[in-house]
Amino acid sequence: MTENDHRHPAPGLTPRLRARGLGWHPPGAPGAGSPSRLLAGLDFELGPGLHLVQGGEGRGKTALLHLLAGPLQPDAGHLDRQLASLAWPNPLDPACDAQEAADWLAQERARHADWNADVVAALQDAWQLGPHIAKQMHMLSAGSRRKLGLLAAAASGAALVLLDMPFAALDGRSRRVLLDVLAEAAAQPRQIWVMADYAAPAGLDASLFASRIELGD
Repeated sequence: MTENDHRHPAPGLTPRLRARGLGWHPPGAPGAGSPSRLLAGLDFELGPGLHLVQGGEGRGKTALLHLLAGPLQPDAGHLDRQLASLAWPNPLDPACDAQEAADWLAQERARHADWNADVVAALQDAWQLGPHIAKQMHMLSAGSRRKLGLLAAAASGAALVLLDMPFAALDGRSRRVLLDVLAEAAAQPRQIWVMADYAAPAGLDASLFASRIELGD
């Protein structure tokens, strides 16, 4: 039997994600026990701090993030989501192409009651995004759009922050800024940060990860 609890607790409650026997397979694929099953029998508990979903190409990293976020439903096991808010901005969505970056950020700010303008200012400067804020999104490089999304995630103040391959398309300087952001996220007492990638990023102390969910190579 599949259960997925979408309770929305009071904002003051410590966020928590608990999974027992969590499983999912792509639509149209054979069911439980099939070799094509993408995720099966996952048990984990995530509390405040930084967590890593690690796995090779096609192992279900993004699918697991969608399960944690809610739009994708598991077909096996139990997922308990004690969360007041979620941030998973997607500035690469083609639907955003005609928007100015400033308008896109304003929409993100409106979604999050705990938005931190100081974080926005600091990361705009660190990632040198200031000159691009008045541009339409289609005029920004993939790297600049990714940095805009990372800025929005970091400033959101959301109980759950999801990052999918956050280092992709970033140059060396931008990577170093992101490493600092993740190090700060690891110490957050009221937020769960979950990043999905092939491996832990070089330059980040492995002890900063509160947990790892290994999906295989």
